[in-house]
Amino acid sequence: MIPRPRQGAIAFSFLCLLIITPLNAAPMSTTFQLDTSTSRANPTPKPMRRLTVPRVRARKKDGVTEEPLVMLTAYTARQAQLLDAHCDLLLVGDSLGQVIYGLPSTIPVTLEMMANHGAAVVRGSYHSVVVVDMPFGSYEGSKEQAFESASYLLKQTGAAAVKLEGGEAMAETVEFLNSRGIPVMGHVGLTPQAVNVLGGYAARGRSDSEADKIVSDAVALDKAGAFAIVIEGVVEPIAIETTKAVSVPTIGIGASAQCDGQVLVTEDMLGMFERVPRFVKRYDDIAGMIDKTVATYAEEVRSRSFPSEEQTYQPKS
Repeated sequence: MIPRPRQGAIAFSFLCLLIITPLNAAPMSTTFQLDTSTSRANPTPKPMRRLTVPRVRARKKDGVTEEPLVMLTAYTARQAQLLDAHCDLLLVGDSLGQVIYGLPSTIPVTLEMMANHGAAVVRGSYHSVVVVDMPFGSYEGSKEQAFESASYLLKQTGAAAVKLEGGEAMAETVEFLNSRGIPVMGHVGLTPQAVNVLGGYAARGRSDSEADKIVSDAVALDKAGAFAIVIEGVVEPIAIETTKAVSVPTIGIGASAQCDGQVLVTEDMLGMFERVPRFVKRYDDIAGMIDKTVATYAEEVRSRSFPSEEQTYQPKS
């Protein structure tokens, strides 16, 4: 089918961009703007390149990160569009199990869920490094299983890296993946996929043995080649000690401002839920705004004041 002129011009320009880009060059980043008339995502080339995993890793020099890394979770293309310009990394977290699907934990999340949402976030972003969580049961069995799962996620989504939970026990797997071209972000401290073993979501590192393990776990991941490490739900002195003990950036969540970056679940920090963990700062009350707006809409529908003449099609005179 011959495209309409406007759509054809966009497609032709995008095709030309691909043709003139050398095969060995990093591809120019692309964002997808939603066409409100069709609800379709149209690719629009942007004159910039994505951040890369090596550039994120290089933000920490001689143990210091002058400008902390900004990371938030994203699960949809539109959400990615809104967050992308402000973030260095977008995490397609397995927290989507609770946030999107209403599941009781992250345990039931599947590879297919992560792949579908990861692809949407990549399509909706053009600047941030997109990292996709590897869900429970997709990597713990063996390093070969981990490679199969990770390669599937990267192929299906176009993301730059995967994240997995666990420290010393997963170091061999991290090294295996990294040596085969798959960048890995580690995750220590409170690891939600191990909630059944941990017995809950309480802060970790309060005992000497637990604190020592958190530090040694992070060091093991650093040596194995992880390019960054999330430190979650850890008492602040241990989070600081861990950050100083590794050469790669640490991303704190319920940890310390002295970590090399921070991450939060976007819906938590926007105020989409009534209750959030104590380490979350609610920057707005989006749930309240939605409730108020929908109440106004419902009132106008019931009073037949919506739709008005402005929102309906009238006969042409």
